[in-house]
Amino acid sequence: QVRLVESGGGLVQPGGSLTLSCEAFGFPLANYWMRWYRQVPGKEREMVAGISRTGRSTPYAASVKGRFTISRDDVGSTVSLQMNSLISEDTAVYYCARVDPESGQVDYWGQGTQVTVSS
Repeated sequence: QVRLVESGGGLVQPGGSLTLSCEAFGFPLANYWMRWYRQVPGKEREMVAGISRTGRSTPYAASVKGRFTISRDDVGSTVSLQMNSLISEDTAVYYCARVDPESGQVDYWGQGTQVTVSS
């Protein structure tokens, strides 16, 4: 059974850092592109970062480029999102997602983890 389990969210002050983790179960992580998305109430879910199967391609949303870093550990079946220089606009629920290799669309989502940036 495919499952994605996020962890690492919480409350952080502006300028601070957090690392989110997504542990994958039920499938070989190495075979898939993975992405992180975020969503705030009343807005559409937006892609934050993606990572290719090899890890060599890592597209980012313009709003987080230079501050966030996505990485993968296929042996540990984990995808991480290192978030630095956090600002209040980064407050959202963050979701890990698996990308179907044929359609290029997300086929599985994690349950989400809340990140709140506030003083």
